[in-house]
Amino acid sequence: MGDTLEFNDIHTELKGSWNDGRLRFSKQSVVYKSHKTGKVDSIPAPELSAAQWRRVCLGHGIKLATSTGLVYRYDGFRDTDFEKIAAFFKTNYKVELAEKDMCVKGWNWGTAKFTGSLLSFDVSDSPVFEIPLSGVSQCATGKNEVTVEFHQNDDAEVSLMEVRFYVPPNTGDDGSDPVEAFAKNVLSKADVIQATGDAVCVFKELQCLTPRGRYDIRIYPTFLHLHGKTFDYKIPYTTVLRLFLLPHKDQRQMFFVISLDPPIKQGQTRYHFLILLFSKDEELSLALNMSEDEVEKRYEGKLSKNMSGPLYEIVSRVMKALVNRKITVPGNFQGHSRSQCITCAYKASSGLLYPLERGFIYVHKPPVHLRFEEISCVNFARGTTTTRSFDFEIETKQGNQYTFSNIEREEYGKLFDFVNAKKLNIKNRGFKEGMKGAEGYSDSDEDQHDAYLERMKEEGKIREEGDGSDESEGDSGTDTPQTKDIRRKKTVEKESWSMKTAFRGLFSF
Repeated sequence: MGDTLEFNDIHTELKGSWNDGRLRFSKQSVVYKSHKTGKVDSIPAPELSAAQWRRVCLGHGIKLATSTGLVYRYDGFRDTDFEKIAAFFKTNYKVELAEKDMCVKGWNWGTAKFTGSLLSFDVSDSPVFEIPLSGVSQCATGKNEVTVEFHQNDDAEVSLMEVRFYVPPNTGDDGSDPVEAFAKNVLSKADVIQATGDAVCVFKELQCLTPRGRYDIRIYPTFLHLHGKTFDYKIPYTTVLRLFLLPHKDQRQMFFVISLDPPIKQGQTRYHFLILLFSKDEELSLALNMSEDEVEKRYEGKLSKNMSGPLYEIVSRVMKALVNRKITVPGNFQGHSRSQCITCAYKASSGLLYPLERGFIYVHKPPVHLRFEEISCVNFARGTTTTRSFDFEIETKQGNQYTFSNIEREEYGKLFDFVNAKKLNIKNRGFKEGMKGAEGYSDSDEDQHDAYLERMKEEGKIREEGDGSDESEGDSGTDTPQTKDIRRKKTVEKESWSMKTAFRGLFSF
């Protein structure tokens, strides 16, 4: 048996939606990477405490429990995978992979068990269903009843809104209320945002491009609170995927981009990115609302109680420490103007495209982030309006296409070399020779195929043939679609003219 086991097309459930990815078992850890978001879940081998093998809707699944109270569930295994996974766990993790059957009796009464961040409803010691408490948005109590509400996922076709549990009255002598005890267990692990206590720090009137406006940002230990004139947003740090710090092309401003999954909502609009714009000249002196010992103990030297410097540096430093994610900055790419981005247009808006070490990001309307691993191929195309620009097209493995247009011709060589160095598949690799120098951008259209011009020429020839034959029917078997179309138009014109003449005759008395 090798040092690792890898499985593709393994699914994990996230708030009612299935996400596929790749799961790898190694001697040091268990790593799962989502194909959709690129998010990586890593479980160190020493923290693995229990493992179960179960029959589920997508074949077979594994349930992993850690010593820290976290529970992970992965589905999509085959029946034949059990023996090699069980042997690998026993050899490398010293954990027994136990088989566990689900209860299929159909009973709606049983025992509720809280294990770490999971609520399991069991009948005869066999689980009927399990609820990840991280998906709970609210918990309300009534007389002998507890209502559990869930976060909604836009990617889920059908969403579970709530589950109600009937809790029998307590007949014991300890005097505790079983309903309150049940709700307390749920809320202790639920993803419920409550602004208890003081904020760690507050940033006043920050300019936000997406969603547009100026917001006061309050930093709490577990979530971010945006307070504006019209809208409020509370963003848990668990929903933050990535952080980007990008210099503007004018070298006087900075973008700070926060990637979110799931996105924040404003009516029917979804914002997958939070984009802040800073001036490099803006300075700030900040004092955290904590003691120096508490700051040192909680953030391990990443932050200090008193900080001063450019505003964008302070904000990015605080976010990096609280979210516990690395900040992505542009790599070694430099365009024609020696900037780290390329001016272009996406859809109807102009913006900036940043080639990164592991992907591309476009800001700001709408923001787009594409990782190299999800890109199928790229294509360089001539501009549709002028030969002094070109389009850069990216096609993903899911079949989506993104076209960044109106890129200056001087940027072509730098961008082509960058894409080539990253070993991305280029559709028209021979296109570079045709683009070199001013010859490739001459105003001559001799080498270009003009579909509209060709169609006009074809219709002109057909019209001449039709006039020469005096609208004769000819051999219907040799008619082309263009010939039939022109004859139909002329027939309609004749009928219209006949109708007009008839009406004039009727009313000319």
